[in-house]
Amino acid sequence: MSTPAVRLVDLRETPLDVAEVVAALDDDASGGLTLFVGRVRDHDGGKGVDGLDYSAHPSALERLRQVCARIAEEYDVTGVAAVHRTGALAIGDIAVVVATTAAHRGAAFEASRALIDTLKAEVPIWKHQRFGDGSDEWVGTP
Repeated sequence: MSTPAVRLVDLRETPLDVAEVVAALDDDASGGLTLFVGRVRDHDGGKGVDGLDYSAHPSALERLRQVCARIAEEYDVTGVAAVHRTGALAIGDIAVVVATTAAHRGAAFEASRALIDTLKAEVPIWKHQRFGDGSDEWVGTP
């Protein structure tokens, strides 16, 4: 499933590059680019986080492509990009980058919000958090 507005979709074990996502959406028709960068924070639920691991189901990349295509169809955008990390991440690492471009800022903001929210709700990527007290927690598992 390929939509011309969908420019970059990937899952990677290597560090994410915000500049790559911005460059993938570069075009003269876009007056606005909205970018969301999700990072690993040092706390969750009142506990200190030491790090985490992201695991993806084998269907996750195809599901991410479908989500991006749906956002491109439902919103008045010129570009869509989404890249998510897998594997071990440390505090401060970038876990996900999503971005959309549109002729006007309003459409870009709405589409980017829908993109990250839908990705989190529908793409089978699971987070295993490791806490400073030695405990751990899986998030987003079925």
